[in-house]
Amino acid sequence: MIDTHCHLDGEEFREDLDAVVSRAREAGVEAIGVPGIDLKSCESVTEVCRRYPGYCFPMLGLHPEEVRSDWREVLASIAPVVRDAKAVGEVGLDFYWSREFEQEQMLAFEEQVRWSVEMRLPLMIHCRKAQNEMLNILKRYKGDLPGGVFHCFTGNAVEARELLQFDRFVLGIGGVLTFKKSKLPETLVEAVPLERIVVETDAPYMAPVPMRGQRNEPAFVAHVVKKLAEAYGVSEATVDAVTTANASGIFRL
Repeated sequence: MIDTHCHLDGEEFREDLDAVVSRAREAGVEAIGVPGIDLKSCESVTEVCRRYPGYCFPMLGLHPEEVRSDWREVLASIAPVVRDAKAVGEVGLDFYWSREFEQEQMLAFEEQVRWSVEMRLPLMIHCRKAQNEMLNILKRYKGDLPGGVFHCFTGNAVEARELLQFDRFVLGIGGVLTFKKSKLPETLVEAVPLERIVVETDAPYMAPVPMRGQRNEPAFVAHVVKKLAEAYGVSEATVDAVTTANASGIFRL
C-alpha cells in the first residue's frame, strides 16, 4: 500500500514519529506522500522525508487556506525547492469557510498549475466548494498536465466523471469511504474504475472506521483498502496491487 497523503510533519506526530512509521511499515505501507501547505511546512516536510529516505516523499506547495495577499512572495520562496519534490501540493481552491481571498486563491493555484506543467510534476489538489472554478483553471492546461491526484474525493458520480476527464489524474480515497452514512462506496463503483484510485489517510485527520475519534496515522490506510475491496467485490490484495501501481506511476516511485 502507498499512503499518498499524510501530514507526518505535523505537531501531532512530534513525540512518536518513529513508532508511527514503524507501524506503517508493519501494516504493509510501502511509501508515504507528505504534503506541504505553506513555507514553514515545506521545510518541515523536507526534513521528515530526509529522515526516512526512500520511504517518505515530499509534495511541496501553498495550500489554498494559507493563501493571503502576500501569496506571490510566498510562492517565490517555495519555488526553488519544488523541483526536488515528487509533486506540487497540496494546492487548490477552498471556499468552504471564506471567500475573502478568492481571487488570490485562484491566481496562486494557477501559478502552481503552471509549475506542474513546466516541471513535469504531478499535482496534489485540494478542492472544497470550488469544483467549477478549479475545473475552469485546469481546462486551460488540459493537454499539458502531467497528471495528479484529486485529494479527499467525497463527491457524487457526476463530479467524479468531471474530474476523470483529465487524463493521468486519479481520485484520492480516504477514511470517509468507511463512514457509516457515506455514499462514496456506491459512487465509486458506479463511476470510477479501480485503476483511477489511490488510497490516502490525510493523517492525522479523518481516521477511518473502526479508528474514528483517534489520531489518524498511515497504518490505518489498510482499512480504506479493505472497504474498497468490499465495494468492488475483489480481494484486498487486488486493491493493494492496483492502487499501489497507480500511485507509483503518478509519482514515479
